[in-house]
Amino acid sequence: MIYGYARVSTKGQDKYGNSLQDQEAKLKAAGCETIYHDSFTGTKMDRPQFSLLLSKLQPGDTLVVTKLDRFARTAADGAKTVQELLAKNINVNILNMGKADDTPMGKLLITVLLAFAEFERDMIVERTQAGKAVAKAAHPDTYKEGRPVIDLSPATVQKFREKQKGGMSAQAICHELGISRATWYNKLREVGA
Repeated sequence: MIYGYARVSTKGQDKYGNSLQDQEAKLKAAGCETIYHDSFTGTKMDRPQFSLLLSKLQPGDTLVVTKLDRFARTAADGAKTVQELLAKNINVNILNMGKADDTPMGKLLITVLLAFAEFERDMIVERTQAGKAVAKAAHPDTYKEGRPVIDLSPATVQKFREKQKGGMSAQAICHELGISRATWYNKLREVGA
């Protein structure tokens, strides 16, 4: 059986259609007999129709999507999902990339996906390291393990409590200290202010 999966990021796209309709037209043209679709952002792992589709796939079936990002949050997630499906003898056809199967071209596709996944992970690490370097340079005296250390000593909390009594808003205090409102109010309770 050939199954298709289409996804749009918002209910608005789903309601007003073109993106979802375009995907469904391409999936039908690729021979999909049954098409599942979701209206969820790609960053959400809870995609009910995709989960239902995965539970229905049997060995010998084919899953067709128009692009990898329709069912994967990241290249790493996509590569992992493709590998899991292939291990169950389920073919994957990503229309803008090709078929991922046990053929030489399918194996190449998987290798490319894994290479992109590794590249994506490396870029995340590089950006994180660059961000840490900037934070450390900006706060050399208070920087510790990836983020500036925030001084929330009783004296600091009292100082900002006085500012609040003088008219400074809780939002402004939280912004200046780099904390949430919940943290601010918890600290006030702790020091009895």
